[in-house]
Amino acid sequence: MREKIFAYVKQTYGVEPDYPFSIAPGYPVLRHTDNRKWFALFMDVPRNKLGLKGEGRVDIVNVKTGDVLLADWLAQQEGFFPGYHISRGTWVSVLLDGTVPEEEICHWIDVSFAVTAPKKRQGKP
Repeated sequence: MREKIFAYVKQTYGVEPDYPFSIAPGYPVLRHTDNRKWFALFMDVPRNKLGLKGEGRVDIVNVKTGDVLLADWLAQQEGFFPGYHISRGTWVSVLLDGTVPEEEICHWIDVSFAVTAPKKRQGKP
């Protein structure tokens, strides 16, 4: 699923994954090319850290919603969780195991891209 999302983001935004963590080289981020802000963080985490049953790890992507109430609502939907390992209340973690369809994940990537984009300066009237 990661590779499909990376292909979508490259085609849509011209962005490729960045691997900034030497202690976690398998945790890529997607950043804006201009302001370098993250709009997605990919991780694999122990299932029990998300409250899931079973052993092993599961792939997730953290995306920013820009709205605390929206993030809270999403975290109640199947395949969504409060942002794992991100302290801000507007981030959510999305399972990449097929629980959430690829198209929906790409929608939330788009939302995250928009809310983390540089703010346009308004000219003086």
